This record gives sequence, C-alpha cells and structure tokens, in this order.
Amino acid sequence: MFNRPLNVAKPIFFWRRLFAAIFSSSMLMPYFGNQPAQAQEVNQYCQISAAQAQAKEKLRLSALQGDQQAQNQYQELVRQHKQAVQECRNRNWPQVQAIWLRLYPCDIQPGEIDRIMDRIVNRGYNQVYLEAFYDGQVLLPVANNPTVWPSVVRTPGAENTDLLLRAIQKGQERGLKVYAWMFTTNFGYTYAQRRDREGAIARNGKGQTSLYVVDDASQVFIDPYNLQAKRDYYQMVQEILRRRPDAILFDYVRYPRQAGADSIATKVTDLWLYSEATQQALFQRAQNNKGLELIRRFLSKGYVTAGDISEIDKLYPQEGEPMWQGRTPPPPPPAEPPSPIGQKAVAAVIPPVQRQPILQSELWQLSVAHAMQGILDFVNLAAYPAQKLGIPAGVVFFPDGNQTVGKGYDSRLQPWDRFPSSLEWHPMSYANCGNATCIAAQVQRVLSMAKPGTKVIPAIAGQWGKNVNGRPSLDAQMQAIRPFASQLTGVSHFAYSWQDPEHDQQRKFCRVK
Repeated sequence: MFNRPLNVAKPIFFWRRLFAAIFSSSMLMPYFGNQPAQAQEVNQYCQISAAQAQAKEKLRLSALQGDQQAQNQYQELVRQHKQAVQECRNRNWPQVQAIWLRLYPCDIQPGEIDRIMDRIVNRGYNQVYLEAFYDGQVLLPVANNPTVWPSVVRTPGAENTDLLLRAIQKGQERGLKVYAWMFTTNFGYTYAQRRDREGAIARNGKGQTSLYVVDDASQVFIDPYNLQAKRDYYQMVQEILRRRPDAILFDYVRYPRQAGADSIATKVTDLWLYSEATQQALFQRAQNNKGLELIRRFLSKGYVTAGDISEIDKLYPQEGEPMWQGRTPPPPPPAEPPSPIGQKAVAAVIPPVQRQPILQSELWQLSVAHAMQGILDFVNLAAYPAQKLGIPAGVVFFPDGNQTVGKGYDSRLQPWDRFPSSLEWHPMSYANCGNATCIAAQVQRVLSMAKPGTKVIPAIAGQWGKNVNGRPSLDAQMQAIRPFASQLTGVSHFAYSWQDPEHDQQRKFCRVK
C-alpha cells in the first residue's frame, strides 16, 4: 500500500485554493487592530471593493477624532488605492475615466472633501470635473473674490475658506486630475441683476433676454461681443487658474436652448443679435455703404424688399453690389460682355426683384455666421489664459447643437465643428432612445467631424448597473461606445449626484456646523 503512486494533483489543487483564500482580497479587507488594511485588486471597472472603501472611511473618521495612528494608516490606504486605480486604468479602457462634481457650502466641513474624493477614487475614476462657476456663483472665497459674481460659500466665518483650492489639492493627492469646469456664455441670474451690466445681456429681435425663453430662471446668456462681459469673464478665469487646476473646461458655449417651434431659428429676429455690441460688430462686417444699409434694414425689419435694394442703389450710385465680409457677388449674366467697372455692372444689369431672393438669403447666412462667430471668439478668449500657462482647455457641447433643420438652425447655434482642435472636445452624448445605439451614434458623428489629433472625451449620463428613466446603465453605454476606443482619449460620466444621489442631497441641504 505504501508503494502506491502519490496522487499529487489533489494536494497541489488543495494548496492552491488554500493560498488563494489566504491571500484573497476578501481576507485582506478587514481592518484589525493597528494594522492598515492592504489594497485589494480592483475589479474590471477599476473600482475599489466595498469592504476596502469602508475600511478607509473608518480610518478617515478616526483620524478626524485626532487618532494619529489612524491618520497614518488612512494616508497609507489612500496611497495604495491611488496606485491601484492608476495601474488598473493604465491596463484597461478607458485610460481616462472622469466624473462631474458640484460642491456645496456644507463641503467646507472638516474631512468632507476627503470623503468625496475618496468615493470618486473608489469608483475607479482618475479625473474629476469640478464645477468652479455655475448658476451665477463662483467657487472662490469671499475674502479673495475680485469678480462680479458672488461666492458659492457665503457662510459667516468661512470668508477665507478656499474650497476650490482645497478640492484641487485633495483630488491631486489621490491621483485625480482636477479640471475646473465653468459655465461660459451663461453668466447666471445674479449678473442680470446688476444695472451696470444690462447692456451685456443678449437680446433677440422680439425684445427678449434668455430669462423669457428658458425654464431655468438661473440661466442668463450674455452678448459674446460685449467688451464688459469679456473683461468680467477673463478676470474670473485668471482667478480660477491661480489655483492651478490640471485643466479648464468650458460649458454652455452657446446660446439658449428654446422649446417647441422656437427650438429652430428660422428668421433673423430669432437670433441673439439685438444687443448693442453684437449689432455694431455686425455693421462693421459691411464693406461698402450699400452693404451697411442693407444689413441695417434686414436687421430692423427681418427682411429686405426689391424696393429696399432699388433705394440703396439710388443712394449710392457710385458703388456696385452691396458687400460684406465673405460675400462673393454673382457674376454678370453670360449674355453681357465683361464690363471694365466690374461689380457696378451686376447691380446695373440685374433688376432688384431678381437680386432680392439672393441678397435676403445671403443676409440670413451672414446673420447666423455672425452669431456663431461671437461664440467662437468668446471661447477662444476664455481659453487663452490657460493656454498661455500650458494648462489644457476643453469645450463641452451637444453633438446636435450645430445642426440645420430645413432652412433653419438649432436655436443654440453651437458651432462645435468649428472649435479648434487645440481644445479638448467633450460632447455631451445624452441621447435617450431606450437603448445605447443613439448615444453611440452621437459619439460617431463627433468623431467623423473632428480633425486628426483632436482629443475627444464624450460625456455620458447614467448610473452603474441600472437603467434610469429609460436611460441605459453606464455599463451598457460604455459597451456601446467601446468600438470607438482607439479614437477616444477618455470618457466622462455625468454626474456625482447621479452616482450617489443620497450623499449629494445630504451635502446640498445640510447646515454647516
């Protein structure tokens, strides 16, 4: 019986299982005595296990009570989780996974920013888009806020608390790249309350500001050509950049979204061209007196007639065709011999009634292009301070915000396809069709229009592991856009408030102790 050959397979299998059990993450998760919990391998989504997250939170709370040993162990576990998530993201797509975050006054309480940033790391994120300017408030301390906007934190006794700086530092300590995320042409209701800024508010041809056309009364859009608005925003960008975020992100780079039939701009009075600075800039695009007078009449009436054209021809007989930037007048009719006076022949030969449809159409296109150019110029100005410092800048936009519908345009007039490739592109791929195919289609549309070298980081909205109001889970959305992985720099998830709504509500409505 002793000569029977040994069955080594069973012992080897037994010992493998035993060692696997001893060294498995489940055995290493609990915190015992004075020994810090060891970092567990993260899951396929680079998320830290619930047990590890709980161990870290217990240490954080003990450290807040003054336990120095717990503080040391907490810092060690923070370091381990930072490394674990970094290594996992390097191995797995997407290498960049970001989350959008809004802070509240209650977050000034001791340990709260640590708690939030820990939770973000626990969920496998390595970037956070921190809202620095929103709803007419800026995340700067009251005692150091030279901007025209009120501070988010106005709690008595917290005048010197720099929540933006604290959040940037706490995020970076955990390996998170922290973007300063800002509203752009939406300056907020507080700006509209300033009588010295009334001229900076955008107006359409119906005498309305954005307060009259959007459901959210906090949204006030400005005239992107207004010099005062540019100065105010530029100053704020500089103040935020002094906190040295890893990048800066511009949202609301557009005009207001309107509802119903007004969601499509089909006539010039639908456009936000009726504030003084925008009008003056438009008039300056004229290249002769005829062009200027025709632009004025088109803007004031919403159209031009053959009679207008005839009158203008008589007012300025020495000029040929009305001219403005980008206009190429039609050539003379083929039957006519070339004229030495060039453009004058066109105006003289083609009757006003035939020229009217062409001129009216071209005036409409000029008006739309002028409105869009204001958006492009404004965001380029806003990004300049960051680019000068070598800090990346990005733009947030709707993939369908630049579309034409029939002879009209999406009322947001968001010319994202003309955003420079030097900026990161963050398309908000929020389509909701009951599955993820329409979301993937939005991402594909943006990629098809992006120039080579453009960093595209789509934003998707949802929750892990479950559908929300017919919107697929983040898991399903990530799977749907995975085929474009080689063309994407990363993916972001909107938002922390969606991921942890209970915690977000607690922070939003708590009282500062």
